[in-house]
Amino acid sequence: MKTAPDFSLPGVDGKTYALASFKDAKALVVVFSCNHCPYVQAYEGRMIELQKDYAARGVRLVAINSNDAVNYPDDSFDAMKARAEELGFNFPYLHDESQQAAKAYGATHTPHLFVFGPDRRLAYTGKIDDNWQEPAKVTKRFLRDALEDLLAGKPVREPETHAIGCTIKWKR
Repeated sequence: MKTAPDFSLPGVDGKTYALASFKDAKALVVVFSCNHCPYVQAYEGRMIELQKDYAARGVRLVAINSNDAVNYPDDSFDAMKARAEELGFNFPYLHDESQQAAKAYGATHTPHLFVFGPDRRLAYTGKIDDNWQEPAKVTKRFLRDALEDLLAGKPVREPETHAIGCTIKWKR
């Protein structure tokens, strides 16, 4: 995948979002996420902080939950709404019930990030940073570095890292 695949997904805020919903973003961060994964839970605060830090610079973050909610009820749409409200998500949190968005993006884990420039060409894919468990011990901020490079009009210094986390829970 070289360019961002389109999608049309319901958000926990009652709106439906498509790729065009973010057309004015200088950089778009698509994060495949969920509620139950401890890796995602460890990163949620950093995702909120990132959106806050970069919003004025034209960066938009959107989280998409593609997990099978039948076998993983913590990832149901109602549970997503509750989690977003509880944590105060400042970004859209979308439900990919059909799992088509995850398949189109080639997402394998939660969290798995895809960063696109203003032309919606893929600039970075992988993980947020190098220490999911201890934010104070992070030495490499892959996502922030990618955004800084992208916003400066430079090639992303490390365009791909290995996404870590829980595997996406595919429907059987």
